[in-house]
Amino acid sequence: MTEQRPDFLTQGESARLFPVLSTVSTEGRATSILLACLSKINKLSQALLISAGRRVGVQTRVDTYTQIVPKKSSSGVEDRPDGLIVLKSSRSGEWRAFVEAKIGKTELDADQIERYRALAKENAVDCVITISNQFTSAPDIHPLEAIRNKKRGVPVIHWSWMRILTAVGLLIDRDEVKDRDQRIILQELHRFLAHEDSGVRGFDRMPGEWTKINRHVSSGGEISKKSLEAKAVLDAWHQEINDLSLILSRSTDTRVKWRLPRKHMGDPELRQKDELNILSNDKKLCASFGIPDAAAPLDVVADLARRCIEVGMTLYAPDKTKTSTRIKWLLRQIRQEDDTPNLHVRIHWPGKSSSTLHLVSDLREDVDVAGSGKENLTPTGFHLFEVRQLEGRFAQQINFVKDLEKFVSDFYGTYGQNLSAWTKPAPKLKDNDPVDISSD
Repeated sequence: MTEQRPDFLTQGESARLFPVLSTVSTEGRATSILLACLSKINKLSQALLISAGRRVGVQTRVDTYTQIVPKKSSSGVEDRPDGLIVLKSSRSGEWRAFVEAKIGKTELDADQIERYRALAKENAVDCVITISNQFTSAPDIHPLEAIRNKKRGVPVIHWSWMRILTAVGLLIDRDEVKDRDQRIILQELHRFLAHEDSGVRGFDRMPGEWTKINRHVSSGGEISKKSLEAKAVLDAWHQEINDLSLILSRSTDTRVKWRLPRKHMGDPELRQKDELNILSNDKKLCASFGIPDAAAPLDVVADLARRCIEVGMTLYAPDKTKTSTRIKWLLRQIRQEDDTPNLHVRIHWPGKSSSTLHLVSDLREDVDVAGSGKENLTPTGFHLFEVRQLEGRFAQQINFVKDLEKFVSDFYGTYGQNLSAWTKPAPKLKDNDPVDISSD
């Protein structure tokens, strides 16, 4: 049965699972299939629309449309958003969102999105959702700076196609969709989006500015925090880190999140400023991932000056009396056959005492070497990390991304997933005889 078209549209039809479109219309086909699945699979709507601040309950009705033309438009141009999502519930009423999608290498256009925001305001549409292969750290932080900087007006939410694919994959892997027909549709959506011809792409290369800046650093040059090249590199790094969080989500079957300092969560301009300072002063790009139930966040550093990648995790030291006992606790969690010449432990000491650095292999041979010069102190924490030198591959647009993604996954698979945070043992009963509290 076809849903009744919303009265603020002059044109529009229900999104189809099997759209009849030109064979070259990959964008229209992908959009129609996705929107149709949103209207049919409640769990998928829940997983995606929560990023727009909408909670989709079991009684919420989700209607989706394509090929829409709104009645009101003062721009003089017949703007046609790619789709429309309408949520209806007895508790929260009706909520609407225009959808604008790009696929393959096609990128979003800021002017077009601004027209859709104006169109949304004229037609009482609450939100604009953009979809493309462009990545962003969070759905409410748009990949286009012009959109991101305009805080007033109709909100714009962004989904990357890879974020959608990851959400679909997690629903399948966790067996969250119990209805047989819906599960089949979801599996077909995953198969469609994952196919190489769908136009869905992960982040696979750094921009040309990456090679240029690396050459500049290698020749002894400084990085200006105000340069367009530095901003382009930082933007690409953000896209890669977001993509990497999705890769880790799929490989661990959990929702791995890119961890940001609290002060950066709602202030992308401050985040950009601070990270440009680090890139300029330290020649480093940094990121951290929160993996559910892991012993600690997974920290990643790309060092332009040394042309290397560093991946590690920081653990609090156990409540033991001896330094050697605390270090042995850590070493027991690392298989000796996995030791490499580049696997290090940075030991943190209390107060203002400086950290010390040791190879894991050296500590295995003589654990007491760690306490040299720190005889009256015991460690407060350990940063276990591995360094991988990329040499010439570091500056290459494609190989840097390939090596980074492989190294991060390798480190977590070899070391990170086997680490456990220290937990204090449960208290023991005293050896004294139990007290008899029975009455005479």
